[in-house]
Amino acid sequence: MRITPALDIDEAEIEERFIRASGPGGQNVNKVSTAVELRFNLAANRSIPDYARSKLKRLAGRRLTTEGIVVIQADRFRSQEQNRSDARERLQELIVAALERPKPRIKTKPSRGAREERIKAKAARGKVKKMRSRKVDFD
Repeated sequence: MRITPALDIDEAEIEERFIRASGPGGQNVNKVSTAVELRFNLAANRSIPDYARSKLKRLAGRRLTTEGIVVIQADRFRSQEQNRSDARERLQELIVAALERPKPRIKTKPSRGAREERIKAKAARGKVKKMRSRKVDFD
């Protein structure tokens, strides 16, 4: 399975089980196993780089089992083939998102205007608080 031009995942690492779906579909839903449970063994995979592997674990969240297997269930469509391609697309999107490296932050100093604005805001807030503590004379 091609993820990016530089990254391929072996089909043997992807396991698909077909299960009965819930929801609309009439009698067909009781007879045909159209939902797909895609299982991808992340722990055994060596083609995904280490930095992306740890990010993928975070992104997968509850879809990641304790054994390191990413489980994706697809039952949006009534046909088995559409659900199968949907599950594969969702796995691909998850891996592509994990491969993105965060843009490094460049430290900058606040501008002179921003510093002055901050000081003015603090002074104004101080005045508001000072006015609260004064006693009011009604005479």
